[in-house]
Amino acid sequence: MISRLCIALLLLFGWSARGFAQNSADSQAGLGDASRLSVAPIPFDPWRMTERTEDSEEFLAKFPSAYRSGVAINDTVILRVILPRTVARPVPVVLILHYWGAKDLLVERSLAAQLVAKGVGAAILTLPYHLERTPAGLSSGELAIQPEPAKLIATSEQSVMDVRRAVDFLQARKEIDPNRIGISGVSLGAIVSSLSFAVENRIKKGAFLLGGTDLAGILWRSSRTVPQRDVMRRRGITEEALREALKPIEPETYLNPISDSRRAFVVYGLYDPVVPPGNSKRLIDRLNDPAVLALDTGHYGGFLVQRRLFREVANFFDLELRDRRYEPPKKLLAPTTRVGLSATGLDGVEVVLGIDIIKFDKEGRHTISFLLSPRSPSIFWGVEVSKGLSVGLQATPSRTAPGLFWSTVL
Repeated sequence: MISRLCIALLLLFGWSARGFAQNSADSQAGLGDASRLSVAPIPFDPWRMTERTEDSEEFLAKFPSAYRSGVAINDTVILRVILPRTVARPVPVVLILHYWGAKDLLVERSLAAQLVAKGVGAAILTLPYHLERTPAGLSSGELAIQPEPAKLIATSEQSVMDVRRAVDFLQARKEIDPNRIGISGVSLGAIVSSLSFAVENRIKKGAFLLGGTDLAGILWRSSRTVPQRDVMRRRGITEEALREALKPIEPETYLNPISDSRRAFVVYGLYDPVVPPGNSKRLIDRLNDPAVLALDTGHYGGFLVQRRLFREVANFFDLELRDRRYEPPKKLLAPTTRVGLSATGLDGVEVVLGIDIIKFDKEGRHTISFLLSPRSPSIFWGVEVSKGLSVGLQATPSRTAPGLFWSTVL
């Protein structure tokens, strides 16, 4: 009797342990059901050539969104495809997604030019409620991030479904290699592209710049979403409630680092207040052996090294889409640039632009910065005492005095 009881307990413990291990693996692997983000196949109208140069050809394609938002102008997807003319076709291609509130596509075209120079095509997709898809009387992107979980889910689902239909379109073109499609995005574009990468296995490689996972955490801490966050708080929505509501569009729900061998490249800012670095690191943890590059900047300072950065992104796709391994540089020299206010008892308050000269700690809380103001240049040696506020000594060519420096990193 005792031996039977022991066997039963051992069996029960064994099943419990296996169940616990399986639940832990499932929670880490991101095994969410992405069926709601699937799209039905449709026939496509031919694309139209809009520009031809010695090195490239550009085409414009339009097709209906698989998600019907009810806003007519928003429910037509715009896709611009730029292909190199100097290499044999079919060519690999990278889908490029823009940032929140984009007023033009200059940044995306800059990346496209780097790709085309490597013999890789680029397909720039206009996200919902942006550019030509913006309803009359509103600004580009105004409706893209609203303080209501249901609307956040709807716009994200439409974005991903548009990406998946764009993949359908690209795979139907004889000029494009259907088995060598990548995706890249900056900021909002990185978040949407990482979610698309997670649910669309036909996308073989991804490059995510200044993005991250844990959407609720980003919305709750980002310097760009203060108005939306305040509205949600007034409506009684907590961060945890938002996190639960956004699971259907959370990249972590679907990303599977255990079984997904596709490689990605993640670029993030060490001092980013828009997409905090912790959220970028969460994305890194959900990917299988990603290439990673950390910039000594905030969310916008990468613009100062944009050409070099996009060259690295193009290198990644050039190698990885041809089954060769890419290794990122250990460092991409980018200055930590600050903008803010300095105050001393001698000169009062001034608007200043600063560049960190020396950092005494990895977090950038104890620094020596060169400050440029309308009155005179100065050196500030300070320690951060609260977010963005440092106290220390400010030295001008004529004197040194105690000072305060409030700043945000670009």
